[in-house]
Amino acid sequence: MENVSQQIEALLREGTRFFMHASEDELSRKPSPDKWSKREILGHLIDSAVHNLVRFTEARCHTQPYRHRPYDQDELVRLNDYQNQETEDLLVLWLSLNKRIAFLIANVGPGDRSIAVVFADGTTKDLEFLMRDYADHLGGHLRQIDSGSGIR
Repeated sequence: MENVSQQIEALLREGTRFFMHASEDELSRKPSPDKWSKREILGHLIDSAVHNLVRFTEARCHTQPYRHRPYDQDELVRLNDYQNQETEDLLVLWLSLNKRIAFLIANVGPGDRSIAVVFADGTTKDLEFLMRDYADHLGGHLRQIDSGSGIR
């Protein structure tokens, strides 16, 4: 899992460069009223990191199989009002959470990688899938931020 951890660390460097050099106008501009701004996408990535940090630790210490709990992405972005927060504060939080996640992923043992994770739709994957999927999710959103498209 070291390669997944390294992938996340590379994405953090890439994301940090982008957010440190982007203008406030670029970060707060919404492609349309129903799409997130780049700052709100960063907020969504914080929410994702929070939830996945919990998942990656709980799966290893709770009764198995681990039950994956979804969350309301749009509502969390709205409630946290990421659009009106300081970019630097959001960036520091995002980096801290993801450094912890990268550490956990790099140090997950082979036995823990196979812990069953049951999703709300009844499908079952393992913890390794969840960790790899997190890194892919992070990379996908950073590509969207860099390309200029809003998402949701």
